[in-house]
Amino acid sequence: MNNDPIAQPRLAATVMLLRDGDEGMEVFMIVRHHGNDFAPGALVFPGGRLDAGDYDIAVNAAVFPPGFAADAAAAALRVAALRETFEECGVLLARARGEAGLVDAAHLREIETVHRTAMTRGERSFGAILAAEQLVLAPELLVPFAHWITPERVPKRFDTHFFLAAAPEDQVALHDGDEAVDSVWVRPERALGDASKGARKLVFPTQMNLQKLARHQASETALDVARNSRVVTVLPKHEQTRDGIRLLRLPREADYGGELFEVSNPQSMPSR
Repeated sequence: MNNDPIAQPRLAATVMLLRDGDEGMEVFMIVRHHGNDFAPGALVFPGGRLDAGDYDIAVNAAVFPPGFAADAAAAALRVAALRETFEECGVLLARARGEAGLVDAAHLREIETVHRTAMTRGERSFGAILAAEQLVLAPELLVPFAHWITPERVPKRFDTHFFLAAAPEDQVALHDGDEAVDSVWVRPERALGDASKGARKLVFPTQMNLQKLARHQASETALDVARNSRVVTVLPKHEQTRDGIRLLRLPREADYGGELFEVSNPQSMPSR
């Protein structure tokens, strides 16, 4: 019997950027660097864990409009989601102070040229960029979609909130070349099909959220359904059949189409 203490999960946020392509809705995904501790080479959504600066931004009314979260942690999750979206794929859901529309492509290129490399190197904070460029974040564009907590027996755990967001039409999403080595706009069903053939690597939470997203053919439909749905926390439970098949049990009310799911490696449960 394992008596090791249960690791405390770290808060994290993930963004599923959506757009409509010629063949239907597509989601933006990145390929994790092969040097990553968890799921190297896996196809995932942009995201990562919260840092202290996210809390600082969340209470700064000059850059984060109040009223979009019930508490400091919930507000910081939205900041983290917006920060990671900019850092990992160059999409910035923010407005110039006093403006109604999001930053346009030309302004975004200027911001990226001046700040993005320094940010990915850890030399400049997201808060400093927002202040320097007089930007206000747009947290209202994030729609809660899912909430997953890594199983208790896994040593490195995350408490991850998944958000949907419509990709701005004039901003180009592109991986950072650091944590992510490739990126793709892909229909959810195509990503799932590629994974089933061995052409792509998906971790279990990503696979399940792609399956749920694949029910929709248009991004606005997916966003509308998410806005009107209750997010149920998923803390997978390990089980095993008499034949030794490893399973994960999910709450039926989380709406993943069942309760018991076979998984090849239930220890591989990163944050996105």
